[in-house]
Amino acid sequence: MAASRDSGTLIVTGASRGIGAAVAQLAARCGYAVAVNFSTGETEARKIEQDIISEGGRAVAIHADISREEQIVQMFKTAERKLGSIKGLVNNAGVTGGFARVENVTAEAIQKVFAVNVTGAMLCAREAVRRMSTKRGGTGGAIVNISSLAAKTGAPGEWVHYAATKGAIDSFTIGLAREVATEGIRVNAIAPGLVETELHAANGEPGRLQRLIPTIPMQRAGLPMEIAEAVLFLLSPAASYATGTILQVGGGR
Repeated sequence: MAASRDSGTLIVTGASRGIGAAVAQLAARCGYAVAVNFSTGETEARKIEQDIISEGGRAVAIHADISREEQIVQMFKTAERKLGSIKGLVNNAGVTGGFARVENVTAEAIQKVFAVNVTGAMLCAREAVRRMSTKRGGTGGAIVNISSLAAKTGAPGEWVHYAATKGAIDSFTIGLAREVATEGIRVNAIAPGLVETELHAANGEPGRLQRLIPTIPMQRAGLPMEIAEAVLFLLSPAASYATGTILQVGGGR
């Protein structure tokens, strides 16, 4: 995905590993100055920052818990101060809440997954709109939310609570896109399917991908960089007429 060498500042939340890390790395190659957000995984985030800088790009790793409003606000201020005006946001940070049937899920797990995946994403988008909207003196920009095919499948028997947050993200994407369509901001979402990340092992089932690969028409899991390519497309001028779109990238699942 090609872009100019000065595409502005892009904030990528949850960028220390997996899809977020791939997005940060590809965005830097496409000309963005990248704010590499992390809540955990500081060592990994600092390495991504240094890798981008060593390749001639601009980046800064910024700690912020996306479930905390004050930390989100500070993250945007730090990114602006260190890298320049915000031109894009990728709402990637997310948690699953762990595997559980609905009959066994706890209120604490539900609250945590919504705090990060929904409230946090909405607050990040709020801060981005405040800076990018032409109505507020900005020069426009783009937001890409990371949804999931779980919003469509419902993830029964595993994480219905997580799937519900991604359904909320889909609705939010459409609503916000229409709200700011005349203010120079495009808002879209990527809905990945099964992707090769540490997410599955972290939730206690390292063999989950192998178990579910037969359900994928392409008969393989996706790679983080394949999702990143789709994200950078939606951020780029090549997608200038796309807003309110939820692009499924799941091998046909």
